[in-house]
Amino acid sequence: MIERLLIINRGEIACRILRTAQQLGIRCAAVYSPADGKALHVQLADDAFALRGNAASDSYLDAEQILAIAADWGADAIHPGYGFLSENSEFARAVAAAGIRFVGPGADAIAAMGSKARAKQLMTDAGVPLLPGYHGDDQSVDGLRREADKAGYPVLLKAVSGGGGRGLRVVNSAAEMEEALAAVQREAQAAFGDSRVLLEKYLTQARHVEIQIFADDHGHCVHLHERDCSVQRRHQKLIEEAPAPGLDDSTRDAMGAAAVRAATSIGYSGAGTVEFLYQDGAFYFLEMNTRLQVEHPVTECITGLDLVAWQLRVASGETLPLAQADIPRRGWAIEARINAESGAPDFLPSTGMINELNWPQGETLRVDSGFRSGDRVSVFYDSMLGKLIASAPNRAEAIEELSQALAQLQIAGISHNADFLGAVLDSPAFRQASLHTGFLAEHQQDIAVALVRRQRSRSASLSHHKPAWGALSGWRQNQGQRQAFVQQYHLRPLYAGGAASAATDINTLFTGTGGGPGAAQQALKAPLPGRVIKLFVNAGDPVVAGQPLLVMEAMKMEHTLRASADCNIDTVQCEADAMVQPDQLLMTFTANDEASGAANEH
Repeated sequence: MIERLLIINRGEIACRILRTAQQLGIRCAAVYSPADGKALHVQLADDAFALRGNAASDSYLDAEQILAIAADWGADAIHPGYGFLSENSEFARAVAAAGIRFVGPGADAIAAMGSKARAKQLMTDAGVPLLPGYHGDDQSVDGLRREADKAGYPVLLKAVSGGGGRGLRVVNSAAEMEEALAAVQREAQAAFGDSRVLLEKYLTQARHVEIQIFADDHGHCVHLHERDCSVQRRHQKLIEEAPAPGLDDSTRDAMGAAAVRAATSIGYSGAGTVEFLYQDGAFYFLEMNTRLQVEHPVTECITGLDLVAWQLRVASGETLPLAQADIPRRGWAIEARINAESGAPDFLPSTGMINELNWPQGETLRVDSGFRSGDRVSVFYDSMLGKLIASAPNRAEAIEELSQALAQLQIAGISHNADFLGAVLDSPAFRQASLHTGFLAEHQQDIAVALVRRQRSRSASLSHHKPAWGALSGWRQNQGQRQAFVQQYHLRPLYAGGAASAATDINTLFTGTGGGPGAAQQALKAPLPGRVIKLFVNAGDPVVAGQPLLVMEAMKMEHTLRASADCNIDTVQCEADAMVQPDQLLMTFTANDEASGAANEH
């Protein structure tokens, strides 16, 4: 068994790995950036080592620095968690070369699936069904337009080396291709160091169903059933459940067999997830994640297995503890990802001090989190505070347990999405399992109504102990009717995963100078802390409604700020690569139309 484990991640997944590893008698060390110096994973670890900087490239992505720490501490294994270096084949190769075990698959398997283009070719050879599309070398606008014409719009542009919802754009027409391609290539280069893209047919009513697989170094490979992850925003999963509702046994068996085929075709070892799109009774390979997934707790809940323990045992050279026929499936589990973010319609990341954080407790509830009261949410990393998971004998009871738990969750000091997630669970369509990746856009009206009900109930419960919880959420309380709510917080289809460009309107970026409605608006301010990564205009330029002005990056997401009215740029108050703070002045302009605003594209 591994004796000294270095965990090179942060937040809830670092805490999750620490607890299981320490239960197995393994001594654990953590690494941390300056921003994470007081984080929970640092306090839980037996030893902890500081990294140089706050930016991911200077901390959790700095392979050379991490390998030096591992050597000095005497680690015999490294667990990467998910994200950061978890799917970096060169890092896995360097770990092995240093005589240290990498808790995950070998470098060759990571490389095989790390390139989505190569993965699709391998899956074709393995007989795993694929969507129509293109994964060749031609990266030109004209070439990709031709391939999109063949596949039929809408199509999805996807970073070849992408993951985590980054480097994706839905393209509805040939006219959108040039701008969408430039955005995907820019984001892919920044996030993954690889600007190449592939193209595939976009299914508008598809479900996102994935299979958890596990393999060892002795030729054994099994699947641990399926999860449904269809409720997404901007291609980021929000709610996951296991098993997937509404699948017949023959489909489940076929998906599981295809996933095992995919893993064995590349000599896989360790935990992995094979993701499929499912529509009209057919399923298609989407990608394979060569790591532990964020949503692994729902699989643990229905199987009673500890997947991190399995990872550590496989990395120690042991065989899988169970054969396929012996893997249980009992009851139902649903997980909600609690993010620090503002409310509809923009859902921007929220940073700052967490004044209070009280997670609900109960025998049917599980909380995976790396944050506590007094912690600070930083601009440098993603916005997930933790995961709340409910288990029950059946789906209806699991939904109800999670819905009530979200209502009991108490967070003050930052905005969060708990009420929104609860409203999704309360919507009739979710209760009826009418799921697909465009779910939020299709059912926005029902979600809005459910949200109003939850907000009223929360306000009533909090009125007895104000002001301690007066800032529990980013949602406003002044909508007394469904119509008023929908007008002010219309959950526009463009913010959802099934949208043309996964964009969402922001109506607060331009600040009026006259102080009243309809006054000429002349200042563009930063909507959140982040880094300006590209400027499209200069002082003196005329712009038209819809024209991009600049691109910001914050908490691993890219935001394009656009003009929504014709105007002339007077001054530009920022530079590319500059860090900016909320409400910092970015541009001034003279509007040609009094009704000014901006839009934010992710």
